[in-house]
Amino acid sequence: MKIIFVRHGHPNYADDCLTPLGRRQARAAAERLKDAKIDRFYSSSCGRAYETACYIAELHGGAEVEKLDFMREISWGIEGTSDHTHPWDLADRRVAEGKDVMDRDWQNDPDYAGHTLLRSYLAVAAAFDRWLDELGYRREGNYYRVTRENRDVLLLASHGGSSSAVLAHAFGLPFGFVCHALRPGFTAITEVSLEGEVGALISPTFLLANDIEHIKSLSDPSDYNN
Repeated sequence: MKIIFVRHGHPNYADDCLTPLGRRQARAAAERLKDAKIDRFYSSSCGRAYETACYIAELHGGAEVEKLDFMREISWGIEGTSDHTHPWDLADRRVAEGKDVMDRDWQNDPDYAGHTLLRSYLAVAAAFDRWLDELGYRREGNYYRVTRENRDVLLLASHGGSSSAVLAHAFGLPFGFVCHALRPGFTAITEVSLEGEVGALISPTFLLANDIEHIKSLSDPSDYNN
């Protein structure tokens, strides 16, 4: 099985939809993926992700897009305070301060332990594992047991935070490292393979990470992420 992760296009967060730039980006992503043999289409249940997925599905015969609530964007901040530090800013700050973004015990670090993002991360990771279990990949320790053959290609449109959370969990990487090193731009495409014989214990592999070549002609580089 292969999962194609796509971050939503440039958003209007207030109305939870795409901006005109975001729609151009989504159309460019759809054109980039039009020849991919995608079997099923999924998105976060947030409007900006669903709209992005629909542009891609339209070029695949108008396929139905199934919404996944668990892939909605994660929340962050310290409850009861005005600290709403963005996960990417937090990761960058740790690098600037010389802290280890590869710390495998990151969940117990004070930078993360008090944040709502940790609770969000754990909830998304658990729900992602339940979804993979339905698809034939059962979590065992740090890896996945293949319980049935599945050669489908899935499209999953979501968000920078929720996709980073599931990728960090699936690959056994610290969340801060993924935020710092693998931050997705708008409509960035990441492809992950889960290949293995039925009964085998496997780890996913990256086939492509954060490809944004399809939008580079559409806007200033500062628009890729912000």
